[in-house]
Amino acid sequence: MTLFPLLRRTAPPVAAAVATATVFTIGLWIQRSREQWPFAPLVESTMAVTLLPEAAVASTSGTAPAHGRVAVDLPPSDVASLDIRLDTVRRESVTQAVRAAATVVPDESRISHVHTRVAGWLEELNVSTTGQTVQAGQPVARIFSQELLSSQTEYLAARRNAASGIASVVVAGGRTRLGVLGMTTDEIDAIDRTGEPMRLVTVAAPRGGVVVHRGVTVGTAVDPSTELLTIADLSRVWVLAEVSEADIPFVRAGTAARLDFPASGRPPLRARVDFVYPMLTERTRTLRVRLSVANPGGALKPGLYGTAIFEPAGRSALTVPRDAVVDTGREQHVFVVSGGMFEPRAVTVGARVADRIEIRDGLAEGEQIVAAGVFLLDSESRLRATGGAGGHAHGGPADPSGPGTPAPATTTGTPAPTGHAGH
Repeated sequence: MTLFPLLRRTAPPVAAAVATATVFTIGLWIQRSREQWPFAPLVESTMAVTLLPEAAVASTSGTAPAHGRVAVDLPPSDVASLDIRLDTVRRESVTQAVRAAATVVPDESRISHVHTRVAGWLEELNVSTTGQTVQAGQPVARIFSQELLSSQTEYLAARRNAASGIASVVVAGGRTRLGVLGMTTDEIDAIDRTGEPMRLVTVAAPRGGVVVHRGVTVGTAVDPSTELLTIADLSRVWVLAEVSEADIPFVRAGTAARLDFPASGRPPLRARVDFVYPMLTERTRTLRVRLSVANPGGALKPGLYGTAIFEPAGRSALTVPRDAVVDTGREQHVFVVSGGMFEPRAVTVGARVADRIEIRDGLAEGEQIVAAGVFLLDSESRLRATGGAGGHAHGGPADPSGPGTPAPATTTGTPAPTGHAGH
């Protein structure tokens, strides 16, 4: 008794669902019969997009060269339209001028550090500022030393005893000791004349030059480890040039260079490389080389920046125009005329000189190469290497049956509608 009312309530919705499913199924069947099933072509086209490059690579991997290009044959009309011009591989003298940043620094062999040989106190300093010029032998400081005062007293006592008959060898030893402790011959002769020890010992400049560092002031306690002054002779200076890593083979000891320091007011000067440092500077990836130049007027001041242009000796090498070389980022190649074909050939390049470039490997002297129009020729070569054997059509309208026309797409079934027929 309860089943029939339930059937009466559920029958209309079930019937509606069955009717909807039937209509949807009939619609799909009609679409399939017209070969316009909305999902299958999408899946097929996606598979084609995914698989086509692999198929193309597989079909051309046996014929395409390693650099992804093939030889190209072009009719004369296409050669003219591409503005292709030829040149000859020739041998000539190559001189690679190398430009580098340069800095003036003091000559390390002309730097002196001034120290005292005894412990004591600095009571006089004759150098007031850094940068002051001093002469060789000029007194630069005076020091009181208890040790040196005692040594002078002992020496004078030995001299008095020598006069009374004691061996003079003791006197000679005392004089030598005073010299070792820093007293000059004139100072020792002075105490011989006066018979009185000197309270202060003088420190003299070991060389003439400029004081580049002053490490003490009056009243400072000093000992032999204390650096009083640093004096640099700037009548001859070093020039340090930073040569880039790529230019290292062209610069060596003896290489001539032209140095230009505009801020010095001097005209460019000539010099030769004295020394090539054995290690590169890691931060800048450059190699430091050293040149020594005369600086009589002091115009080349340490720290001055300038330019060094190195001029290595010329060498014989094969060269081609720079525009003839195609650089892909991983390798370089040129197009060689061989048997009426334009053949891509990998090369190893070297120095770049003006509008030509050195070829270290890959070409022989006298071969003809493409010097202009290389870009379009390279595009044609890459297109044919990837399976587009027809290439690009140059000139007028393409012949539908000609070799320059891409193959039309083929479909199975009803052709795609054109114009308004597809609406």
